[in-house]
Amino acid sequence: SAGDSSACALCLVPVPSPPLVVAVPRLLAMASRAFLATSLAVRQSGRGSARPFARLLSSPSAAAAPLPPVDGPVAAWLLGSGGLVAGMVAVGGLTRLTKSGLSMTDWKPLGRMPPITHPEWLEEFERYKTFPEWQQRQSMTLDEFKYIFWWEYGHRMLGRCVGVAFGVPLAYFWARGRLPPHIKSKVLALFGLGATQGAIGWWMVQSGLDMDPKQRKEIRVSPYRLATHLGMAFTTYTLLLWTAMDVLYPRERAMRHLDAIPKQLLPQVSRVRGASVATAAIVFTTAMSGAFVAGNDAGRAFNTFPKMDDQWVPDGILELEPTWRNAFENTALVQLDHRILAAVSSTSVLSTYAFARSNAAVWQALAPTSRIALNGMLGMLGVQVSLGISTLLLYVPVELASCHQVGSLALLTFATWSAHSLRLASLSTAPVALAGATALAAPLMVAGLSSSPKPTSTMGMQK
Repeated sequence: SAGDSSACALCLVPVPSPPLVVAVPRLLAMASRAFLATSLAVRQSGRGSARPFARLLSSPSAAAAPLPPVDGPVAAWLLGSGGLVAGMVAVGGLTRLTKSGLSMTDWKPLGRMPPITHPEWLEEFERYKTFPEWQQRQSMTLDEFKYIFWWEYGHRMLGRCVGVAFGVPLAYFWARGRLPPHIKSKVLALFGLGATQGAIGWWMVQSGLDMDPKQRKEIRVSPYRLATHLGMAFTTYTLLLWTAMDVLYPRERAMRHLDAIPKQLLPQVSRVRGASVATAAIVFTTAMSGAFVAGNDAGRAFNTFPKMDDQWVPDGILELEPTWRNAFENTALVQLDHRILAAVSSTSVLSTYAFARSNAAVWQALAPTSRIALNGMLGMLGVQVSLGISTLLLYVPVELASCHQVGSLALLTFATWSAHSLRLASLSTAPVALAGATALAAPLMVAGLSSSPKPTSTMGMQK
């Protein structure tokens, strides 16, 4: 299209092979864009960062490339499943608080119909009377039995509904190829956790059904099995939340924001991320210690604060043998451990937030989602501490105790969210020397390519 004269002139000189004609202008344009981007960064910030150069070298259109779309239905499925698991935790806590967990004395993986007629209820009640808990609750009426039965039955059936709500969309999204490759192993692990949780729940219930009534003042499930059951639920919820955020905030989005953070602030941002991960781990551990408080009914003792019946360390905290059992079965030490871990969690949350806010430039450099998560974590800490102290002082009312359990899940949510939103910050401290060396070498590579008469070299560079 340049005209006949130009075409004739071109015929007088050797014409390179087509790959070289295509490759040289592309590489020259790429090097020009990289040089201009680097020069502009130097003028505006004075840092001379090589990251824009390296990004342009890796993809000529990366700077202007749109972010990959978020698969809304997949994210909604994962978040919805997480919400259902949170609901399961709440209902499970209420089932325990109303002492309903041992009302169903059998377990079928696919469930069964509840009693409907009066004779069916009488038959179910008579079966319950053959187990140890009845020996301590012989004044119970049929209507009272129906009340605790419906709590346990509802908890079990809700668990099966959660399995269907997760499994059916999983099969659909997998068959349609909608699941990103990096989350496939996670969703399979989640499916396994959910399938195992039902069996663990029955294993927990059996510990109460098989207990000798003379062993304790009150028949209840093993605190070890209760902690295992709750720990599995919290693990499943956290992994669901993390996987959903992987879909909502993919790596490309995180890298886009990471590239925008000033170089001198990257180490501080990385430390905020490390503090968030540590805080999430401590909050999880504190929640697990709460399972032992519930399993030993330790919340109904030492109902004073901050001291435990006028003592900072109560008597008898090491009275069981072997000694290690006191940490999990001794009412006094179990509650003391939970108080100490709650204080450590509070200190960790406050320290993480204070560090993030100590430098205004660091706070502004964080992604908006990170700032929301950190603010939410701080606010939820105040709510959770208030709920815990109130539950203790008021002798564990069902409503407050349930809210306290759900509050621990909410606090863990904000801690996990803050850790996820900064998950790539550890890359911030990686050296940029390699990127700078690549940037300096690129013009030489282009010059060598343009003078090379061999088309095979050009094709290698294009690859």
